[in-house]
Amino acid sequence: MTSHRKATAVSVLAASVALLVPAAPPAAAAAPGPGPDRAALQQALDATVAAGVPGAVAEVRTGRGVWRGSSGTADLATGRTAKADDRFRAGSVTKTFTATLVLQLVAEGKVRLDDTIEGQLPGVVPGGEHITVRQLLHHTSGLANYTDVLLRKPDPVRDAQKATYTPRELIALVADAPNRPAPGTTWEYSNTNYVVLGLLVEHVTGWSLRYETDRRILRPVHLKGTSFPTTRSIPGPHLHGYEWLDGRGAGAAPTDLTEFSPAAYWATGTLISTTHDLNTFYKALFDGRLLPPHLVREMRAMQPMNPGRPGRSYGLGLESNANTCAADGPVVGHTGEVVGYQTFSFTSADGERQVTLSVNTGLTLSDAAATAAMKVLSTALCRAE
Repeated sequence: MTSHRKATAVSVLAASVALLVPAAPPAAAAAPGPGPDRAALQQALDATVAAGVPGAVAEVRTGRGVWRGSSGTADLATGRTAKADDRFRAGSVTKTFTATLVLQLVAEGKVRLDDTIEGQLPGVVPGGEHITVRQLLHHTSGLANYTDVLLRKPDPVRDAQKATYTPRELIALVADAPNRPAPGTTWEYSNTNYVVLGLLVEHVTGWSLRYETDRRILRPVHLKGTSFPTTRSIPGPHLHGYEWLDGRGAGAAPTDLTEFSPAAYWATGTLISTTHDLNTFYKALFDGRLLPPHLVREMRAMQPMNPGRPGRSYGLGLESNANTCAADGPVVGHTGEVVGYQTFSFTSADGERQVTLSVNTGLTLSDAAATAAMKVLSTALCRAE
């Protein structure tokens, strides 16, 4: 599921009020020293919690230092404070990992970007003879978004929490979707694209997507806090995920939705990670340690999303946003929204600054909290005036 905001089938759009559960005191920032503006970053992180999320964690890297910070609460039941190295569900940041695996197969000559998916993965995608691997990566395939179908269910959150779908069953949810645009004509974000790409990786390699993610990315880059889950739990110290399923009116309380089936998201959004690991991953990717330079350039070749998202563009498993630091150029990375979590991982246009931020509310993130989160990103990524 993506962090592009959308209406859900649950009642989550009631007017936002101040966070109903008192936040725990913010964790102390790293010791003073050269590098990021630590005081401003902690202030922005605290403001995000004050705007309506239980907890927030972040890591910022510059050429002059690293800042790791946290604010608020990881677990409302126990009162445990959030820690900068807590794990969380990374959501659609997973797409960059899946895209990297596909492009590694391109580098090995096993897949071509302009191959049809029918030629590579016969019989899986209706109309696949007209859809290319590149179009799947870029969200221009015309395939409908299966998560839109899940959100129309009577109790979509609980259904997804206990989901047992196979990847092919997720694709089948939208196999007969009417009035779809022709492949290559329209940009439209669809999680179905990356489920298909996950199956492509498994078909070409003969191994599970989990195994290939571990072998090709997690181990080589030493992402020790990142995992491709097979159970509903999050290992190790982690943020609990919360949603306000009954709105944020007086007396409303968040629901703990930490336990969640990986079957609902799989190749499109199931990874568990940390702020440190995601920054490490994107640094390795952009430095050419995971792909040859020409394929990194392919990933970063952006096209506008659509008129409803001005300043935002999408490449091959990467998105860019020209609004975050308007004077500096577009930031590049990915956002991730799943039930209980929202994550942002971006690198500045010049490659000198990175930030990963995660908060433990996803679908019901208030507008005020979203605005505060954007302030964390701009404080981390934009050059001082």
